[in-house]
Amino acid sequence: MAEFEIETQENIRFVRAVLRDEAIRTEAGALSYMRGAVSMSAPIPGPLTLMRASLSAEAAIRPTFRGSGDVFLEPTLGGYYALQVNENPWILDRGAYWASEASVSVEVHREKVMNAYWTGAGFIDFHTRVSGRGKVVLNAPGPVEEIDLGDEELAVEGRAVIARSSRVRFYVRRPSRGFISSWLSGEKLLRVYRGPGRILLAKTPYWSELLLKTTRDLRS
Repeated sequence: MAEFEIETQENIRFVRAVLRDEAIRTEAGALSYMRGAVSMSAPIPGPLTLMRASLSAEAAIRPTFRGSGDVFLEPTLGGYYALQVNENPWILDRGAYWASEASVSVEVHREKVMNAYWTGAGFIDFHTRVSGRGKVVLNAPGPVEEIDLGDEELAVEGRAVIARSSRVRFYVRRPSRGFISSWLSGEKLLRVYRGPGRILLAKTPYWSELLLKTTRDLRS
């Protein structure tokens, strides 16, 4: 199995994939550099996948790297999380997919029409669906907490949940039952995740570390 190592330099995080006669997929444009006997290919998907990608922020073409060596991916101001997928599919938020082992199937998931509408995506909203068995690296804005939901729900304002297992029900509702109470509270619509299943929550962004370091450098 390919190894994904999340490394940090100067408070900037990046992913290093170690291949030993193996293959991985990555998000389009994620490559920084590669070393060793590694080749890259970018297979063209079918017309249906291309059409879905044109209606969403998800990439239609995801390059495949194959061979033995190291593949270094571009750093971001956020961070990463390595998710182990074991047959049960996961639904990833838009932009969360970063890389995966070739044994993982990467497909398209369409949200329900009303969920897409109330989250501001319009009537059509496509996300990434991963299934199979292997590691998937997610692009996260900050530290990730994995929460196992029983017969309960988690209500979140904004896009703090970057992934959910396919068994988790997702819908959108007002903060309170009454329209006036919701309006007076100043809170927007909530994204609700209902168990059983698991979710990945990233509530605190890493960029605060970068701002703190920049402030200290300016003062010194």
